[in-house]
Parts: sequence; structure tokens; C-alpha cells
Amino acid sequence: MTADFDPAHPDFGENPWPAYARLRAAPGLPLWNGFHLATRFADVQAIAFDRRMVRGTGFMDPGARRQVQVTGNFHDMPFHERFVQTSMLELDGPDHDRLRRAVFPFFTKTRLESLRPFVTHWVDAALDRLLPQGGFDFVADLAAHLPGQVIGHLIGTDPALAPQMTRWSDDTVSYFDVSRRTPDRKKRAETAARLFHDALQDLYAARKARPRDDLISAMTRVKGAGLLSHDELIATVMQILHAGHGSTIDVMGSGLHALMSHPDQLARLRADPGLMPTAVQEVFRFAPPLIFFHRHASEDLAICGQDWPKGTTFGLLYASANRDPAAFADPDRFDVGRKPNLHLAFGAGPHVCLGNNLARLNMEILFTALLARTRGIFPAGLATWKTGLQSHGPASQPVHVTTH
Repeated sequence: MTADFDPAHPDFGENPWPAYARLRAAPGLPLWNGFHLATRFADVQAIAFDRRMVRGTGFMDPGARRQVQVTGNFHDMPFHERFVQTSMLELDGPDHDRLRRAVFPFFTKTRLESLRPFVTHWVDAALDRLLPQGGFDFVADLAAHLPGQVIGHLIGTDPALAPQMTRWSDDTVSYFDVSRRTPDRKKRAETAARLFHDALQDLYAARKARPRDDLISAMTRVKGAGLLSHDELIATVMQILHAGHGSTIDVMGSGLHALMSHPDQLARLRADPGLMPTAVQEVFRFAPPLIFFHRHASEDLAICGQDWPKGTTFGLLYASANRDPAAFADPDRFDVGRKPNLHLAFGAGPHVCLGNNLARLNMEILFTALLARTRGIFPAGLATWKTGLQSHGPASQPVHVTTH
């Protein structure tokens, strides 16, 4: 049992790396809050790729599933249970694969390239507004708005609704943090799920009457062909925003913080903009935004050098795996030209992040424009960091910029 791992501690958000190093040095998979923690790259990868390791509780009998809900305090949340706890992320096997196939065409590199003009225009307009000020909060004033606008455009929502949807998403997702579940967070998560459902129900009705070239119109056609239910449609669209907006905000903030903290790498990237794709990959490895996901053993099995009974729950610490010296040379060094860079920031196996290409596209466009339009960018105050295991990144990062 590990007693000194405290993700809610104020110091953890800014510098979790010593805690991860201690866990990697511990034998086996240390037990914490009912989770056996996988912290080394090989262990995380082995669990993520094994289809016997599942996200959901479908392998349990109904009574056991309900007990898991009650134990985790995920019960008595009708909308959350109906549309969040049964989303694609929480399903496995054929149902998960079927839902993933329904939306995958919208997340191919080719399809996402069609978003480049929209993202570029949005970023340029935001920088037109912010750069003349000479200083702003990179997270609150810029990064916090881009992913919601892009995902909303992809889904087909009114751009004016994007800020509200991102707040609903934040309230819903925050309740998954095992280290910070409170009655208030539970109430906010259920309210957000209900309001999000209502908005998407209205959008579904509008697109059914008058389809467009957007995700919800496409899914409406898939539903009409009998390939998914109405609840699955609503839950999947919710999940796309839940999974994509907050993590992209966090990694943008971490990326800028890493560049400002390593001026030699920032200068290298300015001098060679062609390094941007590898720099973005390195940001995801160096400070991944999604640091913890669980898996259940759906049967008795042997993995990571041990035997485990059915029902054992594992915590996969992707951020720790990405700093494992057994997998990466000099892993604590930030290197915008690092190759190869086969990190686990997007997960692995059946649940690998569906929106990884979209996140990279947003990052590449934002940082390319920011560096091209500034001569210098510097911290204008200390960053404040999120704590807990739900996400990793700065909640605030004031910056000062100089332009050409």
C-alpha cells in the first residue's frame, strides 16, 4: 500500500514527476485507493493493449455493477448514468467498436485537414485581439476557447453555445477525478449532463429536419440505418466534447510553459518551424494532459509478472510512463526534435484517443501562428496548476509578448 502519493496536494500539479519516479521504483503495482497503479511504460502498455482489461463493468453481474456505482458514488445521477457512464469511453468489445466506427470517419487526418482554414482563421482573429495588449493569460484568454469552438464546429453547434458546452463538460468530467469527488461536484455533474442532453436533443431535431455537413447530421443518418440508438447518439456526441476540449486546453498550457522554461528549445523551434510536428509530440510526452485511466480485469489473468483475480482494478498513469527512463533516453529532458517518440499520452489499445489528430492539428496551428507573430514570449507571473488525477496543466499562465 502506498501512503505518500497525494495527487490533491498543491505541489503535485506543478511538479508531479518526483512522485511518479518513486512509484516507478516501487516493486510490482502499488495499491492506492483501491487501484493497482501501473507506472512503468511496459506495464501501462501491456494493460492498455490487453482486451481482457476493460473500462466498463459489463463483465459483472447487475448486482456487482450497482455496487461499483454506489461505492464510487456514481449512483442517483439519472442523466449522468444514462449518457455519461454508458458512453463509448465506458464500453468495451463489440458495442465500443460499433460506436467508434460510427464517428471515426470524422477523425481521420484527411477529414480533419478540412478544419484547418477554420482553426487558422479563429487563431488569427484571437491573436489580432490579444497581441496588441502586450500581455494576457494564455490559458484563460486563448487556449481555453479554441478547442470548444473547433469541436463545436465539427459537431455542428452554434458557435455562441461553445463556452456553455465547455463549462458543462468541465463540470461533468471533473467528477471522474477519484481524488476529488464531493457532493457539490456530483450535483454539478448531474446538472451539466441534463443541460447538455437538452441542448443536443434540440440540435438533433434541427439536423434531422435539415441536415448539414457536420457530425451530428452524419450520426443522425447512422441512427436512421439502425446502427446506433438515440441515447448512444447523444452520449457519443457528449463524449467527443468531454474527451477533447479540456485535455487540449491543458496540453496547450503545458506546451507553452515547457517552451518558456526551455528557451533554448523555444529558440530552436523559432529557427526551424519545420520541427513543429515533433515539438507537439514532445509536449504530449513531456506533460500529457490525461494522466490517469482505469481498467478492470474482466477475468482471472496474469499480467505485469503477477496473477490477478477477476474484478481487480488498475490505474494507468500515462504521465509516469512517459517519463520512464527504460522507455525514453533522458526522459526529463524537453527536446523539440526528439525521435523516435512513441509516447502513451493518447493511451493505447482499443481505447486509444479518437481525437489525437485533432488535438495535434490545434496545437500545430496555434503555436505556429504564435511564434510567427511574436518576437518574444515570456512568463508575466507564476502559473497556477491543476491538481488531482483527472488532468494535468496550468489553470492560469500570464504571459508578456513582444511583436515584430
